[in-house]
Amino acid sequence: MQRAGISFLLGPYQSYVANALDKMSRDNITARIWANDFHVWKPSPAEIVNRLGWLYAPVETSAHAGEIRASVEPFTNGGIDDVVLLGMGGSSLSAEVFSGIFGSAPGFPRLQILDTTDPVVIRRVARGLSLDKTLFIVSSKSGKTLEIRSLFHYFYNLTAQTPGVSANEHFMFITDEGSPMLTQAWQLQLPYVFSNNPNIGGRYAALSLVGIIPAALIGVSIEKLLQNAMAVANREKTDFFSGRGGSTGFLLGAALGTLAQFGRDKLTLILPPPWKPFGDWLEQLLAESLGKEGRGILPVLNEPPLEDGLYGNDRVFVVFYHDDEEWEGRISQLAGAGHPILKIRINGFYDLGGQMFLWEMATAVAAHIMGINPFDQPDVEATKAHTNRMIAEFRENKGWPAPRPALSLTACEVYGDVSARSLPAALTKFLAQAGEGAYGGLQVYVSPSRAIDDALQKLRLAISRRYKIAVTIGYGPRYLHSTGQLHKGDAGRGLFIQMTGPNKSDIGIPDELGKPDSFLTFGELKAAQAEADRQALLDKGRKILRIHWKKDAAGGIRALARSL
Repeated sequence: MQRAGISFLLGPYQSYVANALDKMSRDNITARIWANDFHVWKPSPAEIVNRLGWLYAPVETSAHAGEIRASVEPFTNGGIDDVVLLGMGGSSLSAEVFSGIFGSAPGFPRLQILDTTDPVVIRRVARGLSLDKTLFIVSSKSGKTLEIRSLFHYFYNLTAQTPGVSANEHFMFITDEGSPMLTQAWQLQLPYVFSNNPNIGGRYAALSLVGIIPAALIGVSIEKLLQNAMAVANREKTDFFSGRGGSTGFLLGAALGTLAQFGRDKLTLILPPPWKPFGDWLEQLLAESLGKEGRGILPVLNEPPLEDGLYGNDRVFVVFYHDDEEWEGRISQLAGAGHPILKIRINGFYDLGGQMFLWEMATAVAAHIMGINPFDQPDVEATKAHTNRMIAEFRENKGWPAPRPALSLTACEVYGDVSARSLPAALTKFLAQAGEGAYGGLQVYVSPSRAIDDALQKLRLAISRRYKIAVTIGYGPRYLHSTGQLHKGDAGRGLFIQMTGPNKSDIGIPDELGKPDSFLTFGELKAAQAEADRQALLDKGRKILRIHWKKDAAGGIRALARSL
């Protein structure tokens, strides 16, 4: 099965995908998607009819490309050196992809994404900036996201304290119509404020102002990017309305949704090095859209290659390639072992616009097959509710009750249902629960570094080899806005290993703009978010083990990997 740059090597599943396509064709699903028919997904219009603006985003944004260019020109003529985007999830991932793949054009500012509450990272970014030559983008769909508000307060106050710098001239807001950020922008008299279409959900917002303004700031040809997306969108429409059978996005979605129904729900993404940042955006789109109501598709990113016999029967491989021979040997091996393969041909970087629209459509179609609403995130609020409760408790009591570890060792403390006397024994007992379709999730709340990244990959590989399960890695709180929904909304086969540790330094979060008072620090907020997510997972009956490293987290993780 092949269509417009995508080859499907589906083996015994091909007939089932063909049947799904035939049924959707008879039910006129694609025309109904373009007609904004919420019945494609659910009998109620709630959080569907007001989330379909992504279908028209390429055309709408393209119509304003000239205005966007003119609006960002004051920052692209050498006036600033750095753009720092304060955002989480859908508000930051598309900008991160554009920056990671295109980089900054000569003469344009650098773009950094700050989507963390880790004080070490925040301090490192702040120290590397000349605030008089920096633009901060505060990007939030709701205008209420706790992490973004905290980062905004910190950097606004930091900028306002810099002699000779007017803070208002160094902040740009991107938010939805009706957001409280618009009221704040008016009160502060900020000159750079963009109001996005509220009918576009965060993870579908890459081709709207959310993604395109940061792209324009680093010199990406937004016109070319959007033209590529429009070409794909037009092909999707033309294929169906001309009766030719199936557009590429429709076929891709049919394959994803059908394979998931047969237990092939670990979508392993293999990307050429220059395209690797695209995987992070895809991870959120797929996990948060499709991980709910006891179902889900787990994206697996940056996984080291394993021997064929170590992959379970829950895998699907998506191979992005430039050259037909680039992955042929590997593809033949995987297909020979019976794994479904989706091959996607990519050309230049500007294919990114079309790929984004393609995968948005495919996700919507897969959700139809799986019987879920791809536009809501019903379980994300659980962690937020626990976080808010803990912060309120902290405000009242100036702290939290210290939980008692199940196992206390020199290097770490272990929390959870633990009866072992050593960390390796506790971990092996925990992972022994892995049944059919299980996966591991490393949820990391220690400060990121190359040493930590390397150690995590070693642990991931050791777990995958010993237990023959897919293992993902996510830094918190970033993953809460990406895979967090799936962790709590899927079939409950995840085995989560949360890692926390002390902060080498900490930073107070200003309670208000222009005032130094602070009752909470970023380190305390990060700790609250880790514990809140642990509680949310336990509330949903998920299995989770927490390891709190007292010292040398990287060394401890490496030793744990060796023990496996």
